[in-house]
Parts: sequence; structure tokens; C-alpha cells
Amino acid sequence: MLMPWKVLAAGDRAVTVEFAEVIDDEVNAAVVALTEALRAADINGVLEVVPTYRSLTICYDPLKLRGAEIPALLTEMRATTTEGRAGRTWRLPVAYGQGDNDLAALAASREMTTAELVTLHARARYRVYMIGFAPGYAYLGGLSPDLHAPRRAVPRQRTEPGAVAIGGKQTSVSSVAMPSGWNIIGYTPVRLFDMRRAEPFLMRAGDWVQFHPVSMEEALRLAALAEDNRLVMEPV
Repeated sequence: MLMPWKVLAAGDRAVTVEFAEVIDDEVNAAVVALTEALRAADINGVLEVVPTYRSLTICYDPLKLRGAEIPALLTEMRATTTEGRAGRTWRLPVAYGQGDNDLAALAASREMTTAELVTLHARARYRVYMIGFAPGYAYLGGLSPDLHAPRRAVPRQRTEPGAVAIGGKQTSVSSVAMPSGWNIIGYTPVRLFDMRRAEPFLMRAGDWVQFHPVSMEEALRLAALAEDNRLVMEPV
């Protein structure tokens, strides 16, 4: 059964296709499938396709494509689109409890030990719902309800690239240095954003992430490789 959608004007050079008003794996899979189909179709006048949790925005050149034509194009495309690609799985090494972090405080607030929190966080498989906010920054869904936690009352003015954090119902990895109110629980040496790579963004919407606890010594070794412009992990 095809998931319903609605197409809304977003100014005079874009439309937004909304699938639902909830964050859900099935909804996001539909967003990713349509996004990939649009990119593969290479429609004259479509400039960019931006997927989010539950919708996607299509930016177009009004001199080449009218916004009123897009709904019909999408309906025709849907007739030949079944599902998107199988997302890659990335296994990210994480040095939990290292650097400036909230691991102990967060564990105490959940009435568990830091080891229990790490085990619970690392055993889940997380879906990359979208890339946004900062270059290569991935929003990850699939966090155990036992780890849902409010953001910090006082945000940090700077978090380092690679900070693994929890905020609300989600977990994330910082791609660049940035302010953040999320609860940091560790750091990964993997660079989600690196302009030296052919594809600067490591992940795409629809990919999957699994975290793998490592020692600080191992994290530093991998960080040195990343600094030398070497990809310290491959998708599995």
C-alpha cells in the first residue's frame, strides 16, 4: 500500500512533499525512496532534493519547471518506484566517558551504572533519519526509551567533532565543532565531514549506525589515521 502524501508550495522556487507528521522508520524510508528516485531521474529544472524525517523539499528553477507540474511528475514517478536502496551500516568506534562529558550524570539520572548505559547505547541499531543543522551532521533514531533524556539546561558553547550525545529521543554524532545542549557520553575518531574526501559527508539518510566501545588508546590511534586523511572504517 502506497503511503499518502501532500505537496505544499514553499515559496516560488520549491515545494515540500509531506508524508506524515510523525518520526517513523516506514515514513522515513518512503522519503528516502522518493528522494533517490528524483535524483536518479535527473529532471530538467530540479536543482536540489532535501530529505528530512518525514518530508522532502524539492528546489527547482521556475524558468525550466513550473511548480504546478511537480505533483503530476511525482505521481508518475511513484508508479515505477517501489523502494529505496538498502542503507549501509556504519560501525563507529566510541571512547565512552572520555573528554568533557555527561556520562556519569546521565547514568545517575537513569538509575543505572555508566557501564549499563554504555551497553544499552552500543547494542542498538540506529537509523540515519536526515543530515542537517551542520555539514554531515546525522540525526539518529532508534534510541532505547530508557535513555531518553532532556537536553542540558545550560548548553556547551563548544563541542568537539566526534562528540556522541543524547538529546530527547535521539542520539547524534557531532560532525564539526559547534554549540550543543545535548548530553555528551563519548567521542568517536570517525569524521562524519571531511572536505578532503571525494564524498565529504560520510553518511546519507537511510543508512544505519552501530556504536562500538573502544579504549581511549585505540580512539587516539584511529584519530591519527583520520588526521592523515584515511577512512578509519568501512560500511558493513
